Amino acid sequence: MKFCSECGSEVTKGIPEGDNRERHICTHCGIVHYQNPKMVTGTIPVWEDKVLLCRRAIEPRRGLWTLPAGFMENNESTQEGALRETLEEANARVCIEQLYTTFNLPLISQVYLLFRARLQSLDFHPGSESLEVALFREDEVPWEELAFPVVRETLKLFFTDRQAGQYVHRVGDIYWESRRSGEYQVTMLQEGC
Repeated sequence: MKFCSECGSEVTKGIPEGDNRERHICTHCGIVHYQNPKMVTGTIPVWEDKVLLCRRAIEPRRGLWTLPAGFMENNESTQEGALRETLEEANARVCIEQLYTTFNLPLISQVYLLFRARLQSLDFHPGSESLEVALFREDEVPWEELAFPVVRETLKLFFTDRQAGQYVHRVGDIYWESRRSGEYQVTMLQEGC
């Protein structure tokens, strides 16, 4: 950030009085500009023993497969955002059943909230952000062509839970070992201290 969105003057970095983190502060009007993580919400659309995935038509990771998800908009709930993203990317209507995974990605300041959802019908087709959409059984998932670690980890948990017959909400953090190589580490929250 270089300029204040309130008055257009230059901003500088500093720790505001009473704060403990460096922030952008306007040199003219003194307003403190807080920058917070972006919220991403989406669904795991299920039909019988299959999950609906979308092949991305946009960057980043164009051509790879993902769950229908995207950034929340102002004035919408996480559930509304998940429903909207599923409709935009896959033209699919779903019923949300449960908040299933929450993943924090501190390196890129994002938080993912993915809901287990039931497809209402097989009437779906690619939206403007998808090259194609398709249903996959666990053994058909293009594991090596998944766009994001969050998707891979969520699907692994989903299929494990489905086999056990019990779906449990999970919270975890994803840290990249090397963003270039795509290697990452997952730390899941354990109950208790």
